[in-house]
Amino acid sequence: MITFGRRLVSLAAALALTAASVSSGPVSAQDAPFPTRPITLVVPFPAGGPSDALARAVAHGMAEKLGGTVVVENIAGAGGTIGLGKVATAPADGYTLGFGTIGTHIANVALYKTLPYDPLTSFAPIGLAGTAPMLVVVRPGLGVSDLAGLKAHIAKNGAKTTYGSAGVGSIAHFACVILLAAMQQPATHVPYRGIAPAMNDLVGGHIDFMCDQPTTALAQVTSGKVKAVAVLSDDTVPQLPGLETVAKAGYPQVSFRSWSALFAPKGTPPRIVERLNAALRATVAEPDLQAKMQAVGVDLPRGGDLAPAAVSTLIADGIARDVPALKALGASLD
Repeated sequence: MITFGRRLVSLAAALALTAASVSSGPVSAQDAPFPTRPITLVVPFPAGGPSDALARAVAHGMAEKLGGTVVVENIAGAGGTIGLGKVATAPADGYTLGFGTIGTHIANVALYKTLPYDPLTSFAPIGLAGTAPMLVVVRPGLGVSDLAGLKAHIAKNGAKTTYGSAGVGSIAHFACVILLAAMQQPATHVPYRGIAPAMNDLVGGHIDFMCDQPTTALAQVTSGKVKAVAVLSDDTVPQLPGLETVAKAGYPQVSFRSWSALFAPKGTPPRIVERLNAALRATVAEPDLQAKMQAVGVDLPRGGDLAPAAVSTLIADGIARDVPALKALGASLD
């Protein structure tokens, strides 16, 4: 006969087994650890360019902070729209991220009638990764030393004057279009598959000028292979203290900075966005990375600039300011 005391023991044991079964069961999605597998960061431009360099530096730091792996995948083409289009349709689980820029999220709105993503609604911003001024650099022997000289050269030679870029819709293309519009001068665009081959042709004297970020242009300028004639910003470049700013040259409306930011597909859980944002914040706060990026003219964000909402504001403001100007120039690709 089973006594009342024995029944209590049996009931307690059963309850203990039930509790153990519950506690060892599947973890809810809300509480699941992240990441548990490699994260892919899609860079929608060729390897070796300024966006790629910053993306790889950020990916390395974030991997350490997350305790996982972040793999950079270059999916170039169509001004970055192909790569970011893939990000926009990827599962919203935090394992596929995109590296967007002022070109992919603002210039492309004017350049393409249709995009495979909406810059404002297709993504969940993670945070700003970095900003940089744009340099106007000319080929050796062009014989100009400032924007006034470049304008005079274009006025004399017209569409025979050529400028290179990393491709249609790239930051380099965007910057030069705005500059030429302000100068009211024509020039022929020569798009390349990346900024490196464009710079090679500038050094070789095959094109006349280009707009480029310090990340890739500074080494060529300081070595004397190309000449910097202006910075498209109100701020001077520490490495080139005597370089004329666009405002001093008489074109304050051209002043802008390129930017890059991390994005996840829309619908990514807030806790994952927060986790990724925390890793990004910790990465860009590292003194070693700050020093490395500052040496090549890139400013890493701080404080409120790192908030996801700040990226959304940056995009909305840029679209409102720059897209009408680009469309007024008749800028279009299709």
